Amino acid sequence: MKAKRGRLRICGILILAGLAVWGKAALADESQFTNAKLETQAVTGNLGATIDRIAKGPAGPLWIAYEVDAVSSKDTTCCGDTKDGYCGLCRLEGGSGISVRGQNTNTTVKLEKAALVTVLYRVSEKHVMRIRIASANCALDAGGLRVVWLTGVKPKESVEVLSEFVKSGWDGGDKDDGVKNEALMAIAQHADHSADVAYANFVAPNQPSELRGKASFWLGAARGKPGLTVLEKMAKTDPSAEVRDKVVFGMFVSHEPEATDDIIRLAKDDSDAHVRGQALFWLAQKAGQKASGTIGNAIVNDPETEVKKKAVFALTQMPHNEGVPKLIEVAQNNKNPEVRKQAMFWLGQSQDPRALAFFEKILSE
Repeated sequence: MKAKRGRLRICGILILAGLAVWGKAALADESQFTNAKLETQAVTGNLGATIDRIAKGPAGPLWIAYEVDAVSSKDTTCCGDTKDGYCGLCRLEGGSGISVRGQNTNTTVKLEKAALVTVLYRVSEKHVMRIRIASANCALDAGGLRVVWLTGVKPKESVEVLSEFVKSGWDGGDKDDGVKNEALMAIAQHADHSADVAYANFVAPNQPSELRGKASFWLGAARGKPGLTVLEKMAKTDPSAEVRDKVVFGMFVSHEPEATDDIIRLAKDDSDAHVRGQALFWLAQKAGQKASGTIGNAIVNDPETEVKKKAVFALTQMPHNEGVPKLIEVAQNNKNPEVRKQAMFWLGQSQDPRALAFFEKILSE
C-alpha cells in the first residue's frame, strides 16, 4: 500500500512538473495575444496538412498562428510605432491597420522577442482569406476569435506553405491578390535559407513579370547580401525594363553598402533610358556626393535628352541642396538648350541663396 502511494505521489509530481513546463510554454504564447480564445496544437504530418485540417474544421472565423526565427532582430513588424521597448496593441480584426497602445503593460510585449516573427492565417468559410505577420514582441488583439497556436513548426515547411499562396495565379484578376502579396512579405521575414531559395525561384525569367517586380522589393528590403546578389543578377539578365526599374528600387532600399555601386552601374549601362533615369533618381537619394559624378556624367554623355533631364532633376534630390553647384554649372555651360532650361527651372524652385545669386548675376549682365 505504501509502495502504491509512493508511486502515485511520484506520478503526481511528474504530472505537476509537466503541467508547469506546459503552462510556462503556453504563457509565452499567450503573452502576445489578448481578447483571444487561445488553444495550442502540435503540427501533425506537415504544416500544410495541419492548417488545412484546422481550416476545414468547425465553422466560424479563426486565426492560425505560429512563430519562426526572423530574418533580423533589429526590425519590428507592428501595426504602428514602437516606444520605450514596447510595441503597441495590434488589432487583427477590423482591418484598420492602426496601432492602439494599451493603457497597461499587460497589453504589450517586450522587444526581447524581436528575433522571432509570428505568422498568422485568417480562416473564414474554411479557407485562408488573409495572412499577416507581426514581430513576436507585438501584442495582438484577436477580436474575441479563436486562435490556434501551432507548435513544432519547421521554418522550411512554413516557407513551402506560404509559397503555394504566392504562386497561385498572377493574371491580375484573382480575388486573392492580397493573400499572395501578404505571403510574399511573410516569406521575406523568415531567417531560414529556404526563403532565399524561394525568392530565387520567384524571380526566375519564366515567372510572371508582376511577381518578379514585387519580389525584387523584398529582396532588397529584407534579404540582405543574398538578396542583393539576386538583384545584381536580375539587373543583368531580366528581359523586362519594367522589372529592372523595380530592381533599382530594391537596390535603393537595400542596406548593403555594395548596392550604391550597383545603382551606379545601372545608371551608366542599362539599355533602357527609363531605367537609367530612375537609377539616377534613386542614386541621388541614396549616395549624396558619391552620386554627383555619375549624375554629371549622364548630363554630359547620355545619348538620350530625356535621361539628361532626369539627371538634372536627380541633382535636386541630393541631400542638403548638395546638387545646387552642379545645377548652376549645367545652366551655364551645357550645350543642350533643353537641359539648360531644365537646370534653370529647378534652380528657381530650390530657393537656395546660391541659386538666387546666380540669377542676380545673369540679370545684371
